[in-house]
Amino acid sequence: MTLHIDLQAIVANWKALAAKAPGARAAAVVKADAYGLGAARVAPALYQAGARDFFVALASEGRALRPHLPDDARINVLSGHMEGADLTGLVPVLNSPEQFFRDRAMRPGKPFAIQLDTGMNRLGMEAGEWSALRAEALAAKPDFIMSHLACADEPDHPANAVQLASFRAMTDDCGVPRSLAATGGTLMGPDYHFDLVRPGIGLYGALPFAEAQPVVRLSLPVIQTRTVQPGEFVGYSATWTANAPRRIATVSAGYADGVLRSISSKGVSLYAAGTACPIVGRVSMDLITVDVTGLADVPGELDLICPEQTVDRLADHAGTIGYEILTSLGHRYDRTYL
Repeated sequence: MTLHIDLQAIVANWKALAAKAPGARAAAVVKADAYGLGAARVAPALYQAGARDFFVALASEGRALRPHLPDDARINVLSGHMEGADLTGLVPVLNSPEQFFRDRAMRPGKPFAIQLDTGMNRLGMEAGEWSALRAEALAAKPDFIMSHLACADEPDHPANAVQLASFRAMTDDCGVPRSLAATGGTLMGPDYHFDLVRPGIGLYGALPFAEAQPVVRLSLPVIQTRTVQPGEFVGYSATWTANAPRRIATVSAGYADGVLRSISSKGVSLYAAGTACPIVGRVSMDLITVDVTGLADVPGELDLICPEQTVDRLADHAGTIGYEILTSLGHRYDRTYL
C-alpha cells in the first residue's frame, strides 16, 4: 500500500495561495501530521519555499515538529496553553483569560498569540472577556491576534461578513498583526487577509481551492483474483451478487487504513491506468473487492486516489469532505515523496 505525496505540488499550492494575499504573510497549517501526509516532510519543504509560520493543533504535534525546522520557524499551537503542556520552542495561541494568566505566570516574556471568538463559538475569547483583558493582553505584546471563519467555504454566506465586522470591532487600533483567513478566507479577497493568512486544506490539493494541483496518489496492491460465477456473492452480508461471470480482485486496504466503509456500493471505483474498476461488496477492515473484468491484464496495483478520482470526488461518494479522507489515511501505508 503506497501513498505517493507530491511535495512540489504542496509547495506550488502554498505559493499560489500566498500570491492571492500579497499584502500578508502566508503561514502553513500542518496539524494532524500535515493532514495525514507527514508534517516532518511537508513542513521543511514549505520552509525551503519561504514559509516561516506554521500551525498545529496540539503542543505534542509542535514538539514532534520542532526538530525538523530551523529556529526561526514559528510553530503556533492552536489549543493554546493547556495545563501541563510543554511549550518549549512553541507559540501558544491563547483562547481564554484562564490560558492567558496561566501562560503569563509560567512563561513570562515568552511569545504568545491570542484567538478571539467572532461567532463560531468554538475557541477564543468572547467579546466581553476580550474587552476586560484587552489592555493587559496588548501590553504583553502578542505576536498576533486571530479568529476563525465558520463558513468560508461558502463565500456568500452572511456569517462571513458578520464575523469580519466583529473581528474588526474587537481588533481595530490594536497595533498588533492580525489573522482571520484560512484557505477559504484567503480566496475571499483582501478584506479578509489582514497581516497573516493560514492556508491548510488548499495546500494538500482539496477544496475549496479548486485551482490546487493534485498532491496525493493512493495505490493499493492486488492480493488475489478469482472468477465469480452468476449467482455467487462477494463480501460480508452478501450485498453484491454476480449476474454474469466476473473477474474479481481482492485488494489490500480497508477501513483500518481510512478507506471509509461508507463508500461500499456507492459507485466508487479503483483505477488501472485510467480504467475504472468498480468496488463490489463491502469495504472490510483490511480488504476491498473490485470488479476487474474489463481489464485485459490485472496490474499489481490499483489506484483509489488519482487524477480520475480526486480526494474531493471520493469524499462526495462517502458523504463527507476531503479533510476527513486525507486525515483518515492510516499508518500502514508506505509514504513516498516526490
